[in-house]
Amino acid sequence: MARNLLPVASLLLSVFFMMIGGGLAGYLLPLRAVGEGWSTFHISMIATSYSLFFTLGCIVVPRMVLRVGHVRVFAVLAALMSISLLMHALVVEIPAWILIRGIAGFSIAGGYMVIESWLNERVTNDTRGAVFSVYMVVSMIGLMAGQYMVPLGNPMLPTLFMVCAVIYAMALIPTGLSNAQSPQPLTQVSIDLKQLYLTSPAAVIGCLLAGVIGGSWLNLAPVYAQLSGLSTASGATMLALAMFGGALLQIPLGRMSDRMDRRFVMAFAGGVGAFMCVLAMLFGTSNLYVFFAIMFLLGTVLFPIYALSVAHANDHAEAHEFVIVSSGLLIVYGVGTVVGPMISGALMDQVGPFAMFIVIGLGFLAYALHSLYRSYRRERATEEERVEFQPIPVTRNQTPQTYELDPRVDFEAEENADTA
Repeated sequence: MARNLLPVASLLLSVFFMMIGGGLAGYLLPLRAVGEGWSTFHISMIATSYSLFFTLGCIVVPRMVLRVGHVRVFAVLAALMSISLLMHALVVEIPAWILIRGIAGFSIAGGYMVIESWLNERVTNDTRGAVFSVYMVVSMIGLMAGQYMVPLGNPMLPTLFMVCAVIYAMALIPTGLSNAQSPQPLTQVSIDLKQLYLTSPAAVIGCLLAGVIGGSWLNLAPVYAQLSGLSTASGATMLALAMFGGALLQIPLGRMSDRMDRRFVMAFAGGVGAFMCVLAMLFGTSNLYVFFAIMFLLGTVLFPIYALSVAHANDHAEAHEFVIVSSGLLIVYGVGTVVGPMISGALMDQVGPFAMFIVIGLGFLAYALHSLYRSYRRERATEEERVEFQPIPVTRNQTPQTYELDPRVDFEAEENADTA
């Protein structure tokens, strides 16, 4: 194992620093916004800007790399990550934060894409599974570490913003000093929504709803914690438990879906998620132990539903289409992450913090009902058509390069398709 990881150690270290910065920024910024007295809707607009520009980065950054190369693009993006955090501390105004957070989303998406393309070049088909697993673990540990840094400082002071900017800058050092050759050009994202829907309606609607659910949770859960009176440490624990639940149960749910109609498992996950949201609204944060248990159980289905939808889509796609289909679904998911926070933020302003669970719960319910409906409209994929479920990192939004790291990718089939 160590021999397999040595060639990619510097790249994994860059990922680790980026995830620490992402975890710190993702928790710090909503807390500072709440402290400034901004409405939940305005906070959701900041989150929407991040999601929108993250998705845009997946489309634009490959073209930038083609023009000036991986190293230069990554250096510029790392600088933008650091600058964005410093600007958040310097200009504390809602319109400025909306713009600055968008710049951060764009640069972070591009940073992930460059590093993941490098990782993909340094692994073989034999080591891909091991490296992908370590990559997921490193990402989760980094994100949790960043979240737990917030209680060590005061969100109303510039110190944590400067620390986060330093961490983002540190992500450039391991990759900048790596002797790895520049990888092949990044995956160009394209989307044929009609064809995607014809291939798998359940997957397209599922990814859209997963984006609404995930975008609402990842961006507004810190706001819910703050408005509900939780300490910053308790809020970090809430986020970490949900993430841990998703990492722990994603593979068992996936293996279950390998043995039966995935849409039944998708419907089951949606039902569990809706039920957990009802419990969260009923019990609230009055008993932290009960609340944390509910958040853990919510996380067990909150993060895997996207991976289940992607796996279902690939059951109905050719082997060489895996990255294409997954990248298209990524854009659909990105649309959901733009819409979700806006709806949740507006409703939280009107009826209170618990409205976040109303939106997420309705999203889960729609996910379950649509999956169940589609199971009666189309036969399940045959054993020959089905692909093995592969977990997806629960820590952040994915990029097309994330799917190229996936051990299921049939590179031989892709090459044959390209030369046919």
